[in-house]
Amino acid sequence: MRGYGASPPDPQWPGGAAVCVQIVVNYEEGGENCVLHGDAASEAFLSEIVGAQPWPGQRHWNMESLYEYGARAGFWRLYRMLTGAQVPVTVFGVASALARGPDQVAAMQEAGWEIATHGLKWIDYRDHDEAAERADLDAAIALHAEVTGERPRGLYLGRTSVNSVRLAAAEGGFDWIADTYDDDLPYWLDHDGHGNAIAPQLVVPYTLDANDMRFATAQGFNCGDQFFAYLRDSFDTLLAEGRAGRPAMMSVGLHCRLAGRPGRAAALARFLDHVRAQDDVWLATRGEIARHWMAVHPYRAPALRPSRMDRDAFVARFGGVFEHSPWIAERAFALELGPAHDSAGGLHNALARVFRSAGADERLAVLKAHPDLAGKLAAARRLTPESAAEQASAGLDALTDAERARFTRLNEAYVKKFGFPFIIAVKGLTKEAILAAFERRLGNDRDAELATACRQVERIALLRLKDMLPH
Repeated sequence: MRGYGASPPDPQWPGGAAVCVQIVVNYEEGGENCVLHGDAASEAFLSEIVGAQPWPGQRHWNMESLYEYGARAGFWRLYRMLTGAQVPVTVFGVASALARGPDQVAAMQEAGWEIATHGLKWIDYRDHDEAAERADLDAAIALHAEVTGERPRGLYLGRTSVNSVRLAAAEGGFDWIADTYDDDLPYWLDHDGHGNAIAPQLVVPYTLDANDMRFATAQGFNCGDQFFAYLRDSFDTLLAEGRAGRPAMMSVGLHCRLAGRPGRAAALARFLDHVRAQDDVWLATRGEIARHWMAVHPYRAPALRPSRMDRDAFVARFGGVFEHSPWIAERAFALELGPAHDSAGGLHNALARVFRSAGADERLAVLKAHPDLAGKLAAARRLTPESAAEQASAGLDALTDAERARFTRLNEAYVKKFGFPFIIAVKGLTKEAILAAFERRLGNDRDAELATACRQVERIALLRLKDMLPH
């Protein structure tokens, strides 16, 4: 849920491109559900028959012929258009469909298109057990290699189960996978929650919005103008963002039986003309994107991941973030910690939730656990390492006799009035600024000062976490 956060990396696209555009041709025709293929029912997904239902044990002649259009006519229309425009293409090829389309495969290879695997069959894996899905993945790789002459280096399964991405990464032979829709940039997936036996996997996210599949879904595109307008607006937005210093990637998903129809192909042609009219666009295959990302942004493991620590290690590491209050870390560990909490801000939110929801006496105890500024504990060198460093950063370890006397007087007056020490996040403040805040806050009533002190406690915790974790 965090991803790159507010500061995504600069992809440094070749030539200083403001946006990378990637065209996918899904080649599925011949790999769909069909009793002739040994499947239990006919296909019902992504065709002109919106809302189609599977026919158990029967052939669906209309559905079969709609898919066949993609192989017989749609593929070649897209092929002529894309090769004529010299647009790089990545094919998501269903292995069994590629096996049934040798002429199409030969054309893809002659054009230099990247052919990734789209699985063994164009079927839904949500109800497959893990072993059966792994067997199909292995069979898809083997069949792909037989048909094309080399194993696939990229994968998009599409109709996934909860196991699909992990199985693909564990297979170990893919430069990239695409079964996510969660970002505008590639990223490294390090299999959170699945142990460390699987090497980090590069993900080049795909799209379901800039995708002609919406011609075959309810409330989708119903004419080419809608398709063109959506692709153009997506591209123009990303281009403007890239020129403003935030380059990203745009994927366009095509299907031979959908965008290969004449009325839709015309919209695609207009979009390609629009893209090619710009001089700061990188048109690339997914393999090219993956190789670029590996070179420019190789995987680097975070030094510290709170969400992956065991309880004892977590409490030992973060138990002092709130002064002498390890119970806050203990309770925070029981929350739903994930990768979003592996940053300073993320973990601070979890710890602050515990502090804010604690009882009044518990919160007061946290305040009382803080030392006086330049007080007796500091003089006796009995501060925690964190407090000692913080006070030293503001020069409170090198006071004149007059300054020390003034701090002592203010500390005593403050504790007498409020019943807890004066607390302020001193990082970045001068002695004079701290003393001014001290005297100003002595004029508060207790409720206002209690709220102010609690906010300062939280700020101190955040600053401490920023010294430990990425921001």
